[in-house]
Amino acid sequence: MHGRLLPAYVGLLLAGTAGASGLPAKIQQVLDEADALRRGYLGLRIVEVASGQVVFESNADRLFVPASNSKLFTTALALTRLGPGRRFHTTVIAGRGPDPGGRIDGALTLVGGGDPNLSGRELPYRVDSKAGDGLQAIEALADQVVARGVRRIDGDIVGDDSAYIWDPYPDGWGLGDQIWGYGAPVSALTINDNTFLLRAEPGDPIRISVDPPLEFYHIDNRIRTGRTRSIHVEREPGSRQVRIWGTLPAKGAALAASLSIHDPALYAAEALREALTRRGVAIRGEAAARHALPGEQVEPASGVELARLDSAPLIEDLQVTSKVSQNLHAELMLRAVARDRRGVGSAQAGLAEMKTFLEEAGVTKEEYYLADGSGLSRKNLVTPGAVVKLLQFMYNSPYRKDWLSLLPVGGQDGSLKVRFRKTSAAGRVLAKTGALTHVNSLSGYAERGDGSVLAFSFLANNQDARSAEVRSVLDKICVLLTE
Repeated sequence: MHGRLLPAYVGLLLAGTAGASGLPAKIQQVLDEADALRRGYLGLRIVEVASGQVVFESNADRLFVPASNSKLFTTALALTRLGPGRRFHTTVIAGRGPDPGGRIDGALTLVGGGDPNLSGRELPYRVDSKAGDGLQAIEALADQVVARGVRRIDGDIVGDDSAYIWDPYPDGWGLGDQIWGYGAPVSALTINDNTFLLRAEPGDPIRISVDPPLEFYHIDNRIRTGRTRSIHVEREPGSRQVRIWGTLPAKGAALAASLSIHDPALYAAEALREALTRRGVAIRGEAAARHALPGEQVEPASGVELARLDSAPLIEDLQVTSKVSQNLHAELMLRAVARDRRGVGSAQAGLAEMKTFLEEAGVTKEEYYLADGSGLSRKNLVTPGAVVKLLQFMYNSPYRKDWLSLLPVGGQDGSLKVRFRKTSAAGRVLAKTGALTHVNSLSGYAERGDGSVLAFSFLANNQDARSAEVRSVLDKICVLLTE
């Protein structure tokens, strides 16, 4: 399924560098002819995994913004520190169980345990799997609560994400990122990736819908019918009002945008309250959120467990995180490691554990600076040499097979699904992509025609050419690696 690189991994350590002698000249020719790279900067290192021999390098010890290549560091950390079988737990707790009449005296608390997949996502990862019901986890929990005999709740429905520190936007994320799905806030109680889909349907007037269909935000719709598709979306920080304006042609496809949910714990509480009400449960209180602010000590919720969902094994989420480059999930993994190893679910504690891990991998502190776990932060810096050290370390670790299963496969799945098709690299390049404005990166492994394996890291910064042009150059080099 993943080409020869995965099933043949045991023998690859014995392979040599036969056939690599002419490769540096071919790579240099591609770079010399690459007009797309002339005004920016490119760092790269290519190493034969078995011998550690450097095949080609340029600016390999310079620092570059890695974009989502940062996820290589985070997923490696989570895999080695937590193990592929780790699971997360989401519970619904009351101070006491229901009385004989089905009454809960007090609040009902939905406690997040860091499960990234309280959504309709199909696991294990499959190419082109359909997005399911984003609130199916909430519906399942509501069913369990009712099955316990609950008919009335004389208190609030509380969403509790205090397992992780409420510091939802990592250092270096742009303010403009926070409204969109790719910049969803980090919370131990994550529902539907902390996003909702806003859809504008052509017509007169323009019709607006949201998915999941929970009326959490007030939508101020000011879109008009016009000749062009030009839509603008705005939400003030902390506000539950979304303003949308612009023009949409009267005929044609609907316009859809993935927007973030600013307070996932509150949203989850609202969703559970609505689901219980539909099942006939009378609720006197409102939806509320319980956060653990930085520096604040919050006692874990305790009482009688009325409902519980257990996550899929960690390895299945790491595959999603890496293959589709899911920012939120990478941030959740960083905090999961922090809570497990350092006793506090914060980004700072996760990055401290990352420092220890990278020392074990032979990466020095001068070779990187990480501000988040996903790569969305512009403050992240790594050298191509550091990335290749990580790749070599993981390839030679006991986790090799699991590690390789995380990476997108050229021409087959994830963010490389449409790249390398009908080339020698199809099925033989396993690599993590990365992209920000003026940044393109690609790092991973390439299997050569003789069976040897190369680890590589390409980091391109300050590029003013179109991303497609920069990617084309990086892809040409990858094809050379596999010939």
